[in-house]
Amino acid sequence: MFLSLWLIYNTITLIRASSKSVDAVFVLGGSIQREIYVSQRVNLFGEIPILISQGSKDPCIRLIFARENAPIQNVWLEKCAKSTFDNFLYGLPILRSWHVEKVKLITSGSHVFRAELMAKIILGFHGIWVETEVVPETGRPGNQESHWKTVLDIGRSVIWGGLSHLLQPQCGNVIKLENVDMGQWEPGSFKCERQGNLQ
Repeated sequence: MFLSLWLIYNTITLIRASSKSVDAVFVLGGSIQREIYVSQRVNLFGEIPILISQGSKDPCIRLIFARENAPIQNVWLEKCAKSTFDNFLYGLPILRSWHVEKVKLITSGSHVFRAELMAKIILGFHGIWVETEVVPETGRPGNQESHWKTVLDIGRSVIWGGLSHLLQPQCGNVIKLENVDMGQWEPGSFKCERQGNLQ
């Protein structure tokens, strides 16, 4: 009975959220092309926060935004995730703390099937509507999909969707992009993806 009531309530919440404006951008790490894409469109997003989950090295992202002359005040970097599942594990509490109801998920075409399903399951369990935007890739992206990984991650997502109402792991390494101190990074102490053309 309780589960049925919750499903009805959550479905109504999702339908209502689907008609609202996007109130956060969630960028999955894995390709510097995604960060370039966001930096070129940041002005289109207005004042909403942008969360980049375990993307490129901090100075690489800062250089990308500087090259595009893009504002960085609303850009946050989450540095705990080690996988796509972790992107949502650590990203969900941040999105919830921002009271997000509708999020724009940014990823690559080679990654979109699994990532979008995971997002819709995990974030959907919390009434967050997901709108996906696919970044055009040149060359071969760093993460290639496999069927067994997709099945495993979808299964984990369903389980975590329920458990995440009780457990909320917090990432202790979340910083604003504007707080990245380029002076702390010696030349040659970091390497950016070649496709970023930052070297």
